Amino acid sequence: MAHEKKVQKEKMAQNNETEKQKDINSKQTVSDQQQSNQQETVEKEADLTSVEKLKEEIEKLKSECEQYKDAYLRKAADFENYKRRMEVELSNYIKYASESLIKELIPVYDDMQRSILSIEKGETKDFDTLRQGFTLIFEKFKKILTNEGLKEIDVKGKEFDVNLCDALYQEARDDVPPNTVIDVIENGYLLKDKVIKHAKVIVSTEVKQ
Repeated sequence: MAHEKKVQKEKMAQNNETEKQKDINSKQTVSDQQQSNQQETVEKEADLTSVEKLKEEIEKLKSECEQYKDAYLRKAADFENYKRRMEVELSNYIKYASESLIKELIPVYDDMQRSILSIEKGETKDFDTLRQGFTLIFEKFKKILTNEGLKEIDVKGKEFDVNLCDALYQEARDDVPPNTVIDVIENGYLLKDKVIKHAKVIVSTEVKQ
C-alpha cells in the first residue's frame, strides 16, 4: 500500500509538472503570437506610411509635370508668335529693300522730268544750258550709285581677264601685246567686291605674218 501511494504521488507530481509545462508553453505561445501580431502591425503601419509617402511623391511629380507642361506650352506659343513676326518683318524687308536707294534716286528722277518738260515747252533752247543741266543730273546720279558701292571696272589697256570681261571679238594689232583690251564697248561694274556686269570688250591678237 505504501508503495502504491508513493507511485500515485509521483504520478500526480509528474502530472502537475506536465500541466505547469503546458501552461508555460501556452503562455510562451501567446507571447510569441502577440509579438508576431505586434510585428505585423508595425510592418503594416510602415507599409501604410510608405504608400502615403509614395502617393505624396506622385502628387508632387504630377504638379511639377503640369507646371512644366504649362511653361512649355507658353514658350511654344511665344516662339510661334516670334516666328510669325520674323516672317512678316523678313517679308517687308525683302519687299522694301530698295526703299533707301529709291528715295535717293527720286530727286534725280524729278530733275530729269523737269528738264524734259522744259525742253518740250520750249523753255530751254540753248544747247550749252541743256548740256550743263544734264551733266549736273548725271553727276548727282553717279554720286548716288558710288555711295551705294557701284564702281566701273577699269580694263582698257590691261590684259584680258575672263573674270571681268566678255570678249566680243579679237582684232589683230602690232602696237600692243596680244590678249590686251584695246577698246570697251560696254562698261563693266563692281558692286563693292562683286562683279555684277562684265565689261564687253575688244581684245588684241597677234598679227599673222
